[in-house]
Amino acid sequence: EKVLVASKNALRQRRLEEQVAELSGRQTALLGESPALRQVREAIRKAAPTQATVLITGESGTGKELVARAIHDSSGRAKRNFVAVDCCTLQEKLFESELFGHEKGAFTNAIRSREGRFLEAHGGTLFLDEIAEVSPSVQVKLLRALQEGEIEPVGGRTVRVDFRLVCATNRDLPQAVKEGSFREDLFY
Repeated sequence: EKVLVASKNALRQRRLEEQVAELSGRQTALLGESPALRQVREAIRKAAPTQATVLITGESGTGKELVARAIHDSSGRAKRNFVAVDCCTLQEKLFESELFGHEKGAFTNAIRSREGRFLEAHGGTLFLDEIAEVSPSVQVKLLRALQEGEIEPVGGRTVRVDFRLVCATNRDLPQAVKEGSFREDLFY
């Protein structure tokens, strides 16, 4: 009886050690066993090894950034930067400079060149939270970056950049496309 109890305890301890080892290398852990969470983890498992652009939808506070980080952490880009940008918090005039960078003298108060978030994410993942809030003019530049793998800093020359784009929104993007506030080609 004592051997049986000791064996069960040893097996349980071993399983716990394996779980700790699996989770310790990750920054993010989506814990829980609900059917919905299992579905999310399965989607992450399928998306992570690809180079595909990912759109995460869901209500505010549902963990869209955690999912984006889990995709990055499980991908071949995990050792490179994960750069998160909240599209709601940036003023429209500064947004383009924040994403694409700018050259010294490109506009008033541009006293030095600045590398944008795309270059910061070079080789890694760029996460754009609340993508539906991006202005139409910036949407055009985002589409070019996705299609061509090139960005153009404000006042600068075209630069090649290697990034994976993961976006999130709590809005209904197909409806935003119908309303004309979000580009159909960027959505697809």
